[in-house]
Amino acid sequence: MLEIKKYVVNPLQENSYLIYDETKECIIIDAGFYYGEEEDEVDYFIEKNELKLQKLVNTHCHFDHIMGVEYLRNKYKVRFEAHEEDAFWVERAVEQGARFGFDMKPVNPIDKFIVEDEIIRMGNSELRIIHVPGHSAGHVVLYDEKEGNLIAGDVLFYGSIGRTDLPGGDYNTLIDGIKSRLFCLPDETIVYCGHGPETTIGFEKIHNPFLT
Repeated sequence: MLEIKKYVVNPLQENSYLIYDETKECIIIDAGFYYGEEEDEVDYFIEKNELKLQKLVNTHCHFDHIMGVEYLRNKYKVRFEAHEEDAFWVERAVEQGARFGFDMKPVNPIDKFIVEDEIIRMGNSELRIIHVPGHSAGHVVLYDEKEGNLIAGDVLFYGSIGRTDLPGGDYNTLIDGIKSRLFCLPDETIVYCGHGPETTIGFEKIHNPFLT
């Protein structure tokens, strides 16, 4: 069974997810760890539960979602995977962080580009990549069809959607992507958002003011 541990990290309250199953293999999605105590917390959890980190995967590469990538990549000797169209943001991590008042360290290039319909395998679990641009050009979500979980990054929030005013963003593209790519999933699908609380596909269909 897939276990999803959420860490609310950095001053922007970004949600980083550590996902693992009974095999003890795990991946970290959107490693936004900024403070040393945040890094210590995830290290302790991995060690305590004897987990084996396989890779870092990002829904997108805005600076608040990649703050912890270099620390984890170096410590655990794992790859950093994201969509090619978000390489732009990795290259500009320092500049991007500075615009919002953060001392952002450089992030080395993405090790492997993930693509539409690729299957991310971890132990006995599988997550399918779905490309949903609009918040950023390379934004993807990770769908666990077997257990009905969706790691949605900053595409869809509880009662809201991701901002579209940064380079590569487009409001109409985001709305169309949510309706065509995500609203076809079962209503009971649990949506784990990049900021804020969880929601479900069914709830957002009815209650999200941007999508009703």
